[in-house]
Amino acid sequence: MKKISILLISFVMAIFFISCEGPQGPPGFDGLDGRDGIDGEDGVNILGKVVDIQGTFDAGNDYSIFYEFPQTIEVFETDVVLVYLLWDQTEDGNGDPVDIWRLMPQTRIIDQGLLQYNFDYTFFDVSIFLEADFDMGTLLPADTDDQVFRIAILPAEEAQTGKLDVTNINSVMNRLGVTENDVQKVILK
Repeated sequence: MKKISILLISFVMAIFFISCEGPQGPPGFDGLDGRDGIDGEDGVNILGKVVDIQGTFDAGNDYSIFYEFPQTIEVFETDVVLVYLLWDQTEDGNGDPVDIWRLMPQTRIIDQGLLQYNFDYTFFDVSIFLEADFDMGTLLPADTDDQVFRIAILPAEEAQTGKLDVTNINSVMNRLGVTENDVQKVILK
């Protein structure tokens, strides 16, 4: 009985495979090309932005600087915002000034104790603030007045690549395709 079942199944399968073969039919006719439609609007090109802000920390602003992103800068919840402090300036071989930027947070050891420049952000704004283990009213103007910060907004896709050195502002700007001339400068009152 088993042999008959196997023989019958083999016969049915052979008929099935044989029935799938046959001569190929003639090719169909080519259709007429349709008319081109109206071109759509260009999509949004999501690029990172870099902005320099300058402000002063004092008791009146609770030793914090608040920067709200203008409508010309679109920041998404998934984007990464990095803030750099203009730490110092040096000269290149031609005698031209070169900015030295440090990724925040940055801690300084000063005579009064520890002073930290820190920040937080949302996709609406950035808050840069001072934290200290002493009375910040004793800070010198060099630590508080006319401080310059560079804010870099990285699209999520750019920030997730492990090859980007975020501690190097030049590396970040190169990845974003931003030159020094593209950096918007804002002085906060």
